[in-house]
Amino acid sequence: MRVRVATTALGITAVLLALPACSTDTTATKHQTSSSSGTGKPSGAVQNPVALSSDALGARLLDPRDLGSGYLPKPERPAQHDGVTVIGCPALNELGSDAATGGTLAFSHKAKADFTYGGSSSEISEELYSDSAKKLSDGITRIFNAMIGCPTYQVVAGGTPVGVTSQKLSAPQLGDERWSQLLTFTSGGRSTVVKQTAIRDGSLLLVVSGSLALVDRHLDKALAKATATG
Repeated sequence: MRVRVATTALGITAVLLALPACSTDTTATKHQTSSSSGTGKPSGAVQNPVALSSDALGARLLDPRDLGSGYLPKPERPAQHDGVTVIGCPALNELGSDAATGGTLAFSHKAKADFTYGGSSSEISEELYSDSAKKLSDGITRIFNAMIGCPTYQVVAGGTPVGVTSQKLSAPQLGDERWSQLLTFTSGGRSTVVKQTAIRDGSLLLVVSGSLALVDRHLDKALAKATATG
């Protein structure tokens, strides 16, 4: 049985997960927890770079050539915001229906790419957003605080209950600000573990989500391509 989970492993990072028939991941406990946010927030005295268009962001996403052999683009699923309820996390409910169903925040420009790996259940998702540094910082911090503030809650999507647990992780020292968390989705006795890391660099916000090993493997590469000026 496959269960599509609509939640906001960021509100802006629509984590739409398929829970395959045997995708239990027991590596979650190996990750050290600590503060997920790094350097200070953007100062109003610093001029923000101009936001990039959605088309420009799309050109900066990783593609199969960047990722290497074995990666296949995953068709985009239409957003479905009906019949989703969050139980046990008032902070997420306060963010509204978009947050509860994995919709996007109101950033000016965005682009996304999803890939599967090796014909298995392993997946990786990359999202790029561009807006003022303050808006990006405030938006992503709001979502992460809501998710981390609810270590255990439940999402009922289309009548199917999915348990969600969140765990703050240390984020790599990249960009101007950074956040990271581990999410475990459980339904019907089966679990899927997803790592999610967000990096803000100026007026760009990069969010990489997916299988733990794939996120660790491609995060640096994704940030380098996203912030390349040449």
